[in-house]
Amino acid sequence: MTAPRRPLTASYAPFLLPGVLAFLAVVIVPFLMNTGLSFTSWQGVGTPEWSGLANYRELLDDSAFWESFRHSLFMVVAMAALPTAIGLVLAAALFDHIGKHFGSRITTVLRACFYLPQVLPIAVAGIVWSWILAPENGSLNELLAAVGLSSWQQDWLGDPDFALYSVMGVMVWVQLGFPLVVFMAGLERIDPQLHEAAELDGAGWWRRFWHITLPQLRPEISVVLTWCTIAALKVFGAVYVLTKGGPGGATDVPSYFSFTTFFEKTQVGYGAAISTVLTVLILALSLIALRLQNRQEETQT
Repeated sequence: MTAPRRPLTASYAPFLLPGVLAFLAVVIVPFLMNTGLSFTSWQGVGTPEWSGLANYRELLDDSAFWESFRHSLFMVVAMAALPTAIGLVLAAALFDHIGKHFGSRITTVLRACFYLPQVLPIAVAGIVWSWILAPENGSLNELLAAVGLSSWQQDWLGDPDFALYSVMGVMVWVQLGFPLVVFMAGLERIDPQLHEAAELDGAGWWRRFWHITLPQLRPEISVVLTWCTIAALKVFGAVYVLTKGGPGGATDVPSYFSFTTFFEKTQVGYGAAISTVLTVLILALSLIALRLQNRQEETQT
């Protein structure tokens, strides 16, 4: 007589427990503590004073807060929209042309080169780019002078008119490798007979890309856009290393705005309110993206 089988969830519970405890200790508890601080007025010393919704009401009228969110929209373009679009075209070109004409080894080397900025610590990449974009003796300005375009030289990170776009350009370079690798993995699962049949019907590369490749890569596109948008909303390291939110707040983003409010201005309750709003926004965006992705998968099945 065989012993009754235990439920599958019960057999897995001991292995899940360490991860659940770590998640509670590292994510849930700090988030609840931060949320609690957001309802107080506190300078970091002494006893926090309960202030209710005062910090959140102040946020509604804080122009610097809304300006930082406007900069986040630019970061979404630089870290999600542009890398996704460029990564799609590059992945298809590497897969369809470079791979077929020059072999998989060249494709692998190029893919690794595009992905390299993702491996570099953002502090290292930021320091290197600050050297490149330096107003005096910077590589970019020196190159412009060498090709006779001295009038185009700028203080790329110190001029309010160019600083945000310069940071955006750096973030496109940093973020491009991730969607490229994901899309090339997705191209591997597409049935090559679809492209062969379309090619026999006289469809060119662009029409095959638009009508076959893009529809087949919808799951990967959804994942990349969600992941990169979340990364753009919580970007901190690049802004800290390159501009520290300057000049004059021209590159300030919510995460850095929360950091300076919390630690430099020692307005702990107000900084906690900023980070709480940002966290809730990211969670809501993630849940919406997951719901849309699940709905799309259900309609396909």
